[in-house]
Amino acid sequence: MPYVQGTVLQRAYMPLTVVAVLCIYYSVFQVALHFWGTGGGALPIVSFLLLRDLCIRLGSDCLDDCIKGMYKGYVLNCQLVNATKLQHIQFLGNCFIELLRVDLLSSYQHAFTYIRQLALILKEALSESTKKKEIYRKVYQWKYINCLELWTGAICANSSEGDLRPLAYPLSQIISGVARLVPTAQYFPLRLRCVRMLNRIAASTGTLIPVSLLLLDMLEIKELHKPPTGGVGKAVDLRAVLKVSKTTLKTRAFQEACVFSVVEELTEHLAQWSYSVAFFELSFVPSVRLRNFCKSTKVERFRREMRNLIRQINTNSEFTNKKRATVSFLPNDPEVASFLEDEKKSEASPLSQYAATLRQRAQQRDDTMMESSVLIGEKSSTFGNKTEDDDEEEDDDNSRWGKGARVFNSAWLPGRDSKIKLKEEEKKEKTRKQKDPQEQTALDEDVVEDFFLSSDEDRDENGSVSDTTDAEDVESERTITKRQKLPLGSSKKKRKVHDKKSKKRKRVNRT
Repeated sequence: MPYVQGTVLQRAYMPLTVVAVLCIYYSVFQVALHFWGTGGGALPIVSFLLLRDLCIRLGSDCLDDCIKGMYKGYVLNCQLVNATKLQHIQFLGNCFIELLRVDLLSSYQHAFTYIRQLALILKEALSESTKKKEIYRKVYQWKYINCLELWTGAICANSSEGDLRPLAYPLSQIISGVARLVPTAQYFPLRLRCVRMLNRIAASTGTLIPVSLLLLDMLEIKELHKPPTGGVGKAVDLRAVLKVSKTTLKTRAFQEACVFSVVEELTEHLAQWSYSVAFFELSFVPSVRLRNFCKSTKVERFRREMRNLIRQINTNSEFTNKKRATVSFLPNDPEVASFLEDEKKSEASPLSQYAATLRQRAQQRDDTMMESSVLIGEKSSTFGNKTEDDDEEEDDDNSRWGKGARVFNSAWLPGRDSKIKLKEEEKKEKTRKQKDPQEQTALDEDVVEDFFLSSDEDRDENGSVSDTTDAEDVESERTITKRQKLPLGSSKKKRKVHDKKSKKRKRVNRT
């Protein structure tokens, strides 16, 4: 009988213990996510290891919650990007990619869902019925671009497994659509970022992606063929911005950065296929368009860069054609995969060696950019002096997320009270800035009026100087000195009273 009572009590208290365990798990889960996204020092690493251990021990249910929470935390960290947060964002992306490897089958469902969301946003921006600025701004922002880079890194890291490999095609289609959405010179940095993502996907999956067309179209933009009316300008880091200002487009530094970046990325693309049997046919169109650019441009530096690249392409074509003349298999034979396999492992092609030298040059340029400590991000994505149009485009994001707003709290998003306070503070700052110039101009007008009064009253109606006694001259000089000693910060009422008193004194002296 006592045993029966004990089992009944255990069954009665069992739901309470389950609820307590779930509450503890939920609280630990939330705290770990919070410190993973906002912590400093070793807290993010320890929090990630705890979350990963929970996912391994508790199974797919915990993994689903963790993937959703970490993805939301990553997106919220990408709202505003600056030099200090850039490394933290890269760390969060690496942690998320490592978490996906716990169970790639369940991770595929989440990856498919989130990539599909990105495709729907791009589809809305590409539709002809909605060609407003607010629509494409949903795509051309740090949050969207960082999400594309996150899934690019996830697919490239797990391309050998085969579970996430089918998502490479739709993701590459989305990235190509983003690059062609607004084909203007102001968004050259964003297009180059998209080209780098496509090159990464092509290198990891071994598939051909037509990147050369995106790069060669950039060389035909009219801004690169005009003389730089804006002077030399500041050094432009195209890897750290999404958009440049109109004043930056007219500088020589921007033109050089664009041409050098196009040469570097085109070399990376062609170097991936420098061991292919069809390299001669693949490089024919790029070499022709590069020659056309050499004829059209008047800058000797750009001609030199293009001639070096054309020379390397021709040398690599001779390198592959000599080997191709000795083989007897057809282009559709499986033996094509073994063509120049030993040379590929040793990276002996001319284009591969030339790409290595360009990487070193780009690394040195990036190091100098980092030493200059230039802020990057959504608030300073335009270099130089911002125009009014650029400020209007960034008002929505700044008012929504605030200046340096917290990444996420226990409620995941910033509260409503914080938004209201931020708006009130911005209104106060605007009114204060509008009042300051008005008060300054009012003070200047008062000073000018005072000096006009003193000069006009010393003259008669006929324009001749009035004959006054020495006492009157002394008294008028006293009034002028008093008026000049009046502080500039005094109000208009005090100045009017002071002027009336001085006039009365003059009238009394004259009578």
